Amino acid sequence: MTELFLKYYRTQQQKVQLEKTYDTQCPYCSMQCKMQLIEQSFVTRKKYLTIGKDNPTTEGRLCIKGMNAHQHAFSRERLKYPLLKVNGEFVRISWEEAFEHIKENFVEIQSKDGQNALAVYGSASITNEEAYLLGKFARVALKTKYIDYNGRLCMSAAASAAIQTFGIDRGFTNSLAEIPFTGCIILAGTNIAECQPTIMPYFEKAKENGAYIIAIDPRETATTKIADLHLKLKPGTDAALANGLLKVIIEENYIDEAFLQKRVNGFEEVKDYVLSLKLEEIEEMTGVPIEQIRKAAIRFGKEETGMIFTARGVEQQTDGSISVRNFLNILIASGKIGKPNCGFGAITGQGNGQGAREHGQKADQLPGYRSIDNEEHRAYVASVWGVNKDELPGKGVSAYEMMEKIHEGEITGMFLMCSNPVVSNPNAQFVREAMKKLKFLVAVDLFVSETARLADLILPTSSYLEDEGTMTNVEGRVTLREANYPVPGEVKHDWQIICDIARVLGKGEYFSFSSAEEIFNELRVASRGGFADYYGITYDRLRKEGGLLWPCPDLDHKGTVRLFEASFAHRDGRAAMVAVPNKPVIPKEQACEEFPLYLTTGRVMSHYLTGVQTRKSPALAARNVESFMEIHPSTAMKYRIQDNTLVKIESRRGSITVRSKWSETIRQDTVFVPFHWADSQNVNNLVSKELDPTCRMPGFKVSAVKLSPVMDLSSN
Repeated sequence: MTELFLKYYRTQQQKVQLEKTYDTQCPYCSMQCKMQLIEQSFVTRKKYLTIGKDNPTTEGRLCIKGMNAHQHAFSRERLKYPLLKVNGEFVRISWEEAFEHIKENFVEIQSKDGQNALAVYGSASITNEEAYLLGKFARVALKTKYIDYNGRLCMSAAASAAIQTFGIDRGFTNSLAEIPFTGCIILAGTNIAECQPTIMPYFEKAKENGAYIIAIDPRETATTKIADLHLKLKPGTDAALANGLLKVIIEENYIDEAFLQKRVNGFEEVKDYVLSLKLEEIEEMTGVPIEQIRKAAIRFGKEETGMIFTARGVEQQTDGSISVRNFLNILIASGKIGKPNCGFGAITGQGNGQGAREHGQKADQLPGYRSIDNEEHRAYVASVWGVNKDELPGKGVSAYEMMEKIHEGEITGMFLMCSNPVVSNPNAQFVREAMKKLKFLVAVDLFVSETARLADLILPTSSYLEDEGTMTNVEGRVTLREANYPVPGEVKHDWQIICDIARVLGKGEYFSFSSAEEIFNELRVASRGGFADYYGITYDRLRKEGGLLWPCPDLDHKGTVRLFEASFAHRDGRAAMVAVPNKPVIPKEQACEEFPLYLTTGRVMSHYLTGVQTRKSPALAARNVESFMEIHPSTAMKYRIQDNTLVKIESRRGSITVRSKWSETIRQDTVFVPFHWADSQNVNNLVSKELDPTCRMPGFKVSAVKLSPVMDLSSN
């Protein structure tokens, strides 16, 4: 029997006809891990294996998502041909027919409803080239002011805080390589162990070197487990907690007076305000004991080096921008910025969350992080594009506000690229109704997502294995994603789709690109002289050097590893501090008798964003087949919620049904639900439409809810 088996095994091995390798990058988080797909072809099937490749950021590491990313790319559900909705059903059509439908409908909408009746909704998962081209497409081909993207729901709070404080936003003010050598680290509202797993070795190395880590989160997570001190605050009270930390730092004289006098504005006003506050009131507001506030502040203040990292827990709130500014106040007051092993890091969520916000997808932005309201900026970009600056439209509105414009009838058509707004936006049912109101919706996607189901026309796009281009990772390092796997069926790249539509609309002369590299070379020129200056970066340099940190203003420049060593990016070269109120300008939803608990949201390791890709990966979907609600056992018993049973969660906006998961690691006044699922499990059905007044970020992290068991088992 053994001999027969060995003979069969040898026969199977001999059936391997060919082995190919394809270099690429992970399509998921902002670490942008380099990897290689190995494809073995047998007589009757193909087998795939993904391995990590050495690179400056992750040194060959991969997480479970990266190792299985190819599964969604090879899914049988991949779109391969344009699909037109006819009598409620999608039917296959040719690209020529698809473009004619777009031309006919776009022209009709703008002629009847106005130039701005067309909107463009972009993505932070597409390449820099495609993000750049999409912004140009909106403003040159469509001449509409309405363009924004899903990164508005991710990075807008941290980006606006950094711009207001430092004058520039690059996510990380220094490189990842400095983390292991810092003395104290604050992780505020970030669960990197599950959201960016391959970054964890930097923090683990820091601990080995003696760093003291402080985690701020209402839940205990895989990330808080590495912390020396966990501040388990009440959701939504981050700004007040930061005031408490800052008060102690100032009172204990852990400030850098020379740095403040030479390089900072606004410190005295901040000092006067925080010294007027009482730690007892901050303790009551946040739920964090005074002794823990003092311990964290003194430890951070007395260390010579320190870093602060924020993510969605702090940022996805209606005071997210000002809350991040308060953590930056701590950093500045203690002089821990612009120096070795000191700095700020906004942990970017999406794969190209950094680059996608730099080159023109935001409503108020032009390439190179230029402002669309600045006449000098408009003139420069218009000269690169070969148009009159007066022809460029003005500022539009944020992603969610475009949905309001649809309901108001101002927007009647939309071009949607690689995003799923009916799942990702707050007040999700309102958004779904908006998308249904559109006269014509074009969706570009890999799959028939929940939003694409509502489209009139779906265009099939290429995956990370097939679409070459640059991405900018969490630390601001521009990398080149090699991608030469053959596209399936009649699939086109995003940039090709944009160029083809521009051509049929009579704007082809502005979009006559034949490769991603050609687009990048125009992007380099368009960004030149801007804050996000890519001019010195080329495909050749990226291939040779493995990535470059911007700004990189010329071909001899080595890239900027550490920002603000000599000055900040404001005109006067100084950082700007601001006093941050304990209570937000827009009151947050409070727990009450009818809705007695706080809901907060986030990720799980096996899924990404709205789950469109990861739910098509069997290895990842099997790890979390459905959504869930994490709840403290004491709270669960109070509301008759048994473990692992279905529970209805209701807010003032709507309701969802998910399975309960008891956990003693969460606050008793808080429940947690991940946001990767749709329809009846879409947690964003529960989230308010209120937006941050500065950056227009929704308040995903704080909603008041009530619970009820779907089947009451308490009497059994």
